[in-house]
Amino acid sequence: MPESEKSQPDPHSKTKRKNEMLDLQKLGKTLIDLPASELAKIPLPENLLDAIHLAHTLKSHEAIRRHLQYIGKIMRDLDAESIQVALKKIKFHKEQRAVQFHKTEEWRDQLISGDDELVEKFLEQHPQGDRQKLRLLIRKAKHDRANNKNTGGETGLFKYLRELIG
Repeated sequence: MPESEKSQPDPHSKTKRKNEMLDLQKLGKTLIDLPASELAKIPLPENLLDAIHLAHTLKSHEAIRRHLQYIGKIMRDLDAESIQVALKKIKFHKEQRAVQFHKTEEWRDQLISGDDELVEKFLEQHPQGDRQKLRLLIRKAKHDRANNKNTGGETGLFKYLRELIG
């Protein structure tokens, strides 16, 4: 190799390489923080999974910091973009479930405090629902609220609404 090519600097500056490593460590931290059920949805090599599971056992701040560096080193050879895409899908599904949950809560509260017109409106939007079962669950939930009891009326109504909306 000619002397002039040896003396040219690396196309990636040291700062850029360091920032890339820090990004991989942050991605590793995100993976560590995921519940096992969500981690299983991401295709990861065995050595990275082992490192993630080991990170859960570490208590010392310094040990965790060093281990994150190790995870970042493992991830250098992986396609980090595919991992990020999988994480975005998981986040999107979480957000969708949260929206669905709040929508179901709203319907439950409106049906309990509302009248028969709301039941009809709900059944127009969700025709697969059983009118008789819905009214029975609403009546039980109203009774619970009126008597300041918890016999499972609101929970039963919520579960039925979630089935229909979900």
